[in-house]
Formats: sequence, C-alpha cells, structure tokens
Amino acid sequence: MDTQLRIADIINESIVDGPGIRLVVFAQGCKHNCPGCHNPETHSFTGGTLVSISSIMEDVIENPILDGITLSGGEPFEQAESFAELAHRAKAMGLNVITYTGYTYEELLHGSSKNTAWRKLLNETDTLVDGRFELDKKNLLLKFIGSENQRILVLNS
Repeated sequence: MDTQLRIADIINESIVDGPGIRLVVFAQGCKHNCPGCHNPETHSFTGGTLVSISSIMEDVIENPILDGITLSGGEPFEQAESFAELAHRAKAMGLNVITYTGYTYEELLHGSSKNTAWRKLLNETDTLVDGRFELDKKNLLLKFIGSENQRILVLNS
C-alpha cells in the first residue's frame, strides 16, 4: 500500500516558495496556530485531502522543468515520516527539497533524538526555513520568509 499524506493543496509550479520552479505540497495540520498565519485553513488536522505519495510523484515526473519541491504547511513535521518519504523520492530524481516549519532548527534537533521521523525529514531536507510566523516581525521585503525571526538554513547541498 502506498503511503499517504493529508494535504491542503499542491501548487504544480511556484516561483515564490524557494528558488527556481518548484512543486509545493501544503501539509494539512498545524499545532502552532500563529496569529496572522498566511495559511490558517491548514491548521485543522481533519481537513484537507488524503493523497498518495505516488500520485504526487506522478505530477513531478510529468513536469521536466521543476528545480525542486517545497514542503510547506500546515506543518510538515506533523507528518514527518510520510514527508520524509516524499522528499527521498524527489531527491532520487535529482530535485532539491525545501521544508518550511514553525519549529526552530534547534527544537527539531532536540526532538529528533526521540522522534526518528523528524530526523529522517531533516536528513532529506536540503534547505530548512524555520521559525513560527510572528506578526509583529512581519516583513514583506524578505525573500521566501514572512517574518524577521525566521531563518533560511542550508542543511545539505
């Protein structure tokens, strides 16, 4: 049986969710509930749609101009095992992986000592955009992030 993800949406070609042309998968479900979140409809863990990783990969295969995939949310680390598998398959095709998370890198490192799925997703992530969105630090001039506390961290190159 193919692994499934609960997702809010997929954008087949985006130029605003990382460098180049990217397929973006929006996870459904987020515990952070950041005030002013750009995607509040992704917070519920019961919304969205169940989609197989294979069907997402079919979209990837059909688009030869993709530079990578972006895992956004919601919170991808709430479904880390499945998102790690998706990322692994994309990387096997030569694509890079960006993961957006409300957790800080330090929180993920600490938590990954007990949560092997978090460790797997971190290992499959090339670039991590970390930190909760903070409305009082919102800055529309920042590239690929929404608030000044968020960071773009290159993990694997």
